[in-house]
Amino acid sequence: MKINKLSYQDYLFVALQFLIFATYFVPFKIISISIPEWLRYSGLVVTGMALILGTTALLQLNTKISPFPTPVSNGKLIRTGAFSVSRHPIYTALVFSALGFTIYQESLVKLLITLVLFTLFYYKSRYEEKLLGQTFSEYEDYKKKTRRFI
Repeated sequence: MKINKLSYQDYLFVALQFLIFATYFVPFKIISISIPEWLRYSGLVVTGMALILGTTALLQLNTKISPFPTPVSNGKLIRTGAFSVSRHPIYTALVFSALGFTIYQESLVKLLITLVLFTLFYYKSRYEEKLLGQTFSEYEDYKKKTRRFI
């Protein structure tokens, strides 16, 4: 049984992620933008679709899920379902959920927080992909066929 050791980077990425999540849910009313009602409600549609993608990915991972980028012990590379749409469907779902809800709430501050979240997930996924490439020989081929995010 191979046990993957977590590094300080794993803890840093997860700590930053939760800090950004917490910031997102602070009720900022400083700067609001006005957008057409149909566009606001399309934000809820985007959020709903993102939740479906994220839930599908979570169900596919089953008990092999971890908030840390280091691959779990005895994990396997999943390339079907949600993982055929995106190499990181949970990150994608979280960003699109935040973006959709941001549009619905007409919040410029939440849009900035969502951009920070996307940036974090970009760098977290790069680190994770380096580790996945070291763990799974077929990962490079998977990278060529599937986008990082949607």
